[in-house]
Amino acid sequence: MNLILLGAPGAGKGTQAEVICDHLQIPALSTGNILREALKQGTELGLKAKSYMDGGKLVPDEVVIAIIKERLTAPDCENGFILDGFPRTVPQAQALDAMGVRIDRVIDIEVPDEKIEQRLSGRRVCESCGASYHMLYKPSAVAGVCDKCGGNTVQRKDDHPDTVRERLAVYHEQTEPLKDYYEKTGKLVIVEGQEEVSDTSELVLKALRA
Repeated sequence: MNLILLGAPGAGKGTQAEVICDHLQIPALSTGNILREALKQGTELGLKAKSYMDGGKLVPDEVVIAIIKERLTAPDCENGFILDGFPRTVPQAQALDAMGVRIDRVIDIEVPDEKIEQRLSGRRVCESCGASYHMLYKPSAVAGVCDKCGGNTVQRKDDHPDTVRERLAVYHEQTEPLKDYYEKTGKLVIVEGQEEVSDTSELVLKALRA
């Protein structure tokens, strides 16, 4: 089964991608990982992407999609794959279709903006060992101090409320239109994100059987 996972930053796509991977035994692929792999292997398309990156330019959609299409021919994708974080725009989705990449289902994980802001802005990470906490859901025993190593727990720049709101605005403007695009194809399934991750996972697996 060939899948696309949609959802705003903080909606829990990464966790659900892992759940699907384990359930269907198919790889989860992100644009960043695919690009890094192509660069590391020195493929023709990887070197082409590198020429743009070295020049401080964005890698054009057609190059990114060609690299993704090349990755999808790998043996581990024979039984399917999950695209997580791609496509990000309708033109990217159209280009993916034009290159003949078949998508069976698109799962969109819906979480209200205010809930996402609460989730992300409440996160804290230990500066020393990288352990993660949440001020509401998983607080450290002593505020600001890591339970594991005693290091300082801090809020990452990406998790600052202003930054979260900016990321959500970009998502709504550029990526959310993909819902309409895939709804017209009959491939879109919307999953309402739940408080408990396991409950969301149950709904995601149910969506795969729909």
